[in-house]
Amino acid sequence: MKPDDLGVHPRTSSVHAVMRDDPGPTAEECLGRTTHFREDMRHGGGSCHAVSDMLSRIGDKWTLVVVSYLGEGPMRFNEMRREIGNISQKMLTVTLRNLERDGFVTRTVTPTRPPQVEYALTEMGHCLLVPVTGLARWTLDNIARIEAARADYDDRDGAAAGK
Repeated sequence: MKPDDLGVHPRTSSVHAVMRDDPGPTAEECLGRTTHFREDMRHGGGSCHAVSDMLSRIGDKWTLVVVSYLGEGPMRFNEMRREIGNISQKMLTVTLRNLERDGFVTRTVTPTRPPQVEYALTEMGHCLLVPVTGLARWTLDNIARIEAARADYDDRDGAAAGK
């Protein structure tokens, strides 16, 4: 899977605005899909915290970009840094360590001079691409509606501030 398949631009990590005529599912259809999730959250003990923690991890600035690049296959650190472009060495290191700690990425060191370090997605990391791709596609499918809602809100908010 290429980073562009997720709607993530490899150089700016921004979502491409793709307009579609299809307005997407209705609110009723969307709400029907959440019932099972809400029940799990109510009766899952600490699952609310776990979900919040994981959403924070995958929703940070760099995680989805790194995962999308590794979705194409294993990469060495410097190769990934060059490809992503605008990520600092420190942020790439922190992101990869967090992904490794959570079980999404493996780190393989080849004992050469200098040592070669390669990162790859684990099976769970590849599975993460499924909902991530779904969320990226949802964003692309709804970007026109989101932008219209923001413009409407900004117009109302600006009008209220001007009173």
